Amino acid sequence: MDLPVAPPAFDATGGPRPRRSADRGADLGAGCGLVFLELAALVVIFGLWWLSGFGLDPASTVTADPLWHYLIAVGAVGAVALAAAVIAARAGAVVTVATQGLMAALVCLIVVGGTAAQSHEDQRCREIPTAPGCRHTH
Repeated sequence: MDLPVAPPAFDATGGPRPRRSADRGADLGAGCGLVFLELAALVVIFGLWWLSGFGLDPASTVTADPLWHYLIAVGAVGAVALAAAVIAARAGAVVTVATQGLMAALVCLIVVGGTAAQSHEDQRCREIPTAPGCRHTH
């Protein structure tokens, strides 16, 4: 004698896996640590740029280096922040994603502003080569 077969019960194991989140303490520590390191890197980069225009000889006129190479280094810091945000998103570290996203946005603003300022300075020096702050080539 054949008995009727019941339809299979709902099986939740075959669907998308449940979302897991990172430990909040480790997430907070990683987010704050990365922001500290990135801010320290930005201070070092712009400190080196500032030092390029600093001289101890009062008889000489020193102008700072153009920002272009320094902006490339700042962009690298932004790329690291963006990569850290993507990795943290995959790990479920919400705090780290937020802090690294903000750092990437801050670096983007710095790069855009620095690019605009340096382009303006370059244009001014092309129009008036003897203007203050322009490097004089002999």
